[in-house]
Amino acid sequence: MEREKLALPADGDLSDLPESQLGSPSAESFELSSTEPPARDGWDSKMEYFLAQVGFSVGLGNVWRFPYLCHQNGGGAFLLLYVLLMVVMGIPLFFLELAAGQSIRQGSIGVWKHISPKLSGIGYSSCVVCFFVALYYNVIIGWSLFYLGNSFQYPLPWEQCPQQGNTTVPECAASSPTTYFWFRKALDTTDSINETGQFNPVLTCCLLGAWTIVCLGMFKGIKSSAKVMYFSSVFPYVVLLCFLIRGLLLDGATDGIKYMFYPKLKIWGDVQVWRQAATQVFFALGLGFGSVIAYSSYNPKNNNCHRDAFTVSAINFLTSVLASLVVFAVLGFRAKTFALQCVARNVRRLSEHGLDESLWPSFNMSAPEMVSLEEYSGWYSAHGAQAPGNLSDCSLEKEMSTGVQGTGLAFIAFTEAMSLFPGSPFWSALFFLMLLNLGLSTMFGTMEGILAPLTDNFKTLSNNKTKLTVFGCVTGFLFGLVFTQRCGNYFVMMLDDYSATLPLIIVVVFETFSVSWLYGADRFLNDIEKMLGWRPHVVYKYLWKYVCLLAMLGLLAASLVTMVISRPTYTAWNHTTATEVTLEYPDWAIVVLSGLILFAIMPVLLGYLHATLRSRAKQRDRDREAVTYSRCAME
Repeated sequence: MEREKLALPADGDLSDLPESQLGSPSAESFELSSTEPPARDGWDSKMEYFLAQVGFSVGLGNVWRFPYLCHQNGGGAFLLLYVLLMVVMGIPLFFLELAAGQSIRQGSIGVWKHISPKLSGIGYSSCVVCFFVALYYNVIIGWSLFYLGNSFQYPLPWEQCPQQGNTTVPECAASSPTTYFWFRKALDTTDSINETGQFNPVLTCCLLGAWTIVCLGMFKGIKSSAKVMYFSSVFPYVVLLCFLIRGLLLDGATDGIKYMFYPKLKIWGDVQVWRQAATQVFFALGLGFGSVIAYSSYNPKNNNCHRDAFTVSAINFLTSVLASLVVFAVLGFRAKTFALQCVARNVRRLSEHGLDESLWPSFNMSAPEMVSLEEYSGWYSAHGAQAPGNLSDCSLEKEMSTGVQGTGLAFIAFTEAMSLFPGSPFWSALFFLMLLNLGLSTMFGTMEGILAPLTDNFKTLSNNKTKLTVFGCVTGFLFGLVFTQRCGNYFVMMLDDYSATLPLIIVVVFETFSVSWLYGADRFLNDIEKMLGWRPHVVYKYLWKYVCLLAMLGLLAASLVTMVISRPTYTAWNHTTATEVTLEYPDWAIVVLSGLILFAIMPVLLGYLHATLRSRAKQRDRDREAVTYSRCAME
């Protein structure tokens, strides 16, 4: 089904205005005209659009970043804070991007260029950041492919430590089978980012496979990717529900869920918790990427984008909660299993050493496997310090906190828990197939955030969409080879933590300022009213102009201050001690990191300068023509 789209004004349409009028309320409105030429296909149905938008916003971060943040920052109290920030900041900004894309019917470059040519750089910055994110995001999809391929064997290769002769590999014995498999077999990582090492051939092939899947899915634009979304957006929910049902039947599941959601209200006074919650809201909805604008631009002009903003945001939040329930139900089982193993080991040590009668426990030391965690913890807190045998406190909390951040949650902690399941290969394959689909649906949106703006603004590219898609995927694969080095995991961390975060925040700050102040919040609401047939509440005006803008500026300031006060660090694997260590980025990495950030935001400045110089040049030409005309008239 073809949709009509507003033709983007030529470069000179708004440039012909006096410089003082560019971006001001007197500039040409971007409301829809009645004579829209057909330009590109739209969604075949509302369901396709809805699945695409949900698939893009619900990604890997919902599965491993949100549960970790909720666990670390107050449990139920963090959930309340997250909902508050979602309502006052996330949904209004999400609605802004949906409305702008649907009204102007262009990608991110065209939207901001249509408001004022001086703002076109915002769209180009979005494209650059999308490219950065696509580079490392597809590497994570490649990791998922690697684990998916290794899931079709029994026993799973990360269930037991490998042997060297008659002894266990020391690095594995000092850590765990899943940790060893991740750092040594999968990544074969170096001890620091300074040790580049050679390329990992297996991960290089997995990266090639990931880019091939993305290319095939994007081959015919939204016409092909939308069909894939029917599976890639729905399948993860089926898997999460299966894991939730299975997880709730496990011993320790309720302990894990209670541990996660137990509210700690004191965290509301911590500025860093507010920063982390705001950042998660920001990334959960995909703000600033241009993908939300691109997907919305394929909608008919009367689509209720206001309802879409609330619906997609609610589904995103509920998915995060569902994923958190699954993760901590399973991790609760893992923690309970390991804590009981710890109790059994310590009880055996007790039975091997003589104890004074005053230190005798109430439980039966002759049956270590029958001793409960509560019995041992009660005895240890009272007599553990006086007991022989170098005993340890078998803490459920300690086991819950092990490896629950970022990639460690998916590829170490959760993988370790699944290896304890009966029929572990089935559950492992199901889990990594879910990660693959979550990553692909987000990658389709990220690539659309690059391709749609470029094809909208360059006719040559528009006539060669398929070639542009293939070229973009090949380019992404070649640049992505940096991440398949043995130290590639550290570069993934660097881009994820810094080089993509700050530019996106800056882009959204410019977006919000441009619409609410330069174009005018009232005028924007007028355009939405003409588009939808009803006017959104005036509260959006004040949210866009003050609350959202100040919140984004505060988030940007907090992020910059954090970088300046403490030198950026990363977590590295030390193969000698078989432990993770925190290291500072070397000087050259700081230079690269800073260069990537500057490169991403540079188009904003260059776009402004280019439009300003062009406007002044045209003004001088008009002045010369006026003088020449005056002289001719006098003669």
